[in-house]
Amino acid sequence: MIKHYIISILGLLLLSLSVFAQPRLEVPELYFGFHGGAVAGMMRFSPTVQQSAKSPLLGGTGGLVFRYGNTKFTAVQLELNYLQRGWHETATDYTRHLDYIEIPLLMHLYFGKQVRGFLNLGPEFGYCIAQYDKNGENLSGPQYEPIEKPWDWGLAAGLGMQVNAKRAGAYFLEVRFDFSFGDVFSNRATDYFRNSAPMALSLNLGWMWYRQ
Repeated sequence: MIKHYIISILGLLLLSLSVFAQPRLEVPELYFGFHGGAVAGMMRFSPTVQQSAKSPLLGGTGGLVFRYGNTKFTAVQLELNYLQRGWHETATDYTRHLDYIEIPLLMHLYFGKQVRGFLNLGPEFGYCIAQYDKNGENLSGPQYEPIEKPWDWGLAAGLGMQVNAKRAGAYFLEVRFDFSFGDVFSNRATDYFRNSAPMALSLNLGWMWYRQ
């Protein structure tokens, strides 16, 4: 697992270094706005807890977006988001909601001018501000206890399309996958879970004011 983390971090460093090889813009691009959408959440449990990709936990997300770019085809994007994660157990219909405040720091790669395709990729850091469940009154087990680790970190990757309207701002649609490296339950040698990390797939629609 540590090997995978190192490979991911090295890949992001190489991607960041490639920015300096891009041609500079005469006038830097500046964007500021907001986004919101729907989230499908699951967990990576080891030992396994029964879940189904056909029945994920549905939630919402929303937040603020700031983007700055002074090179062609690349920019840096910073966000402040509210994100609902968690899981749904199909056998018992149990659900656990985990509400996070997260800060992604993303490399924004794009092609096109007025109509753009883009890729967002980078690390994210978060903190669980609330947790609540449903249908857990008569259940017992380690996954039904309150989470023990509210801090989170991971990687975010998104694909999308953006349309720049001269007088009406910029509109974008993005599909994003959030992959957490942080466990929500303790994973010491004496604990039950070896792995308990969230992951989420979201669909976001956003608007930004921009200056070019």
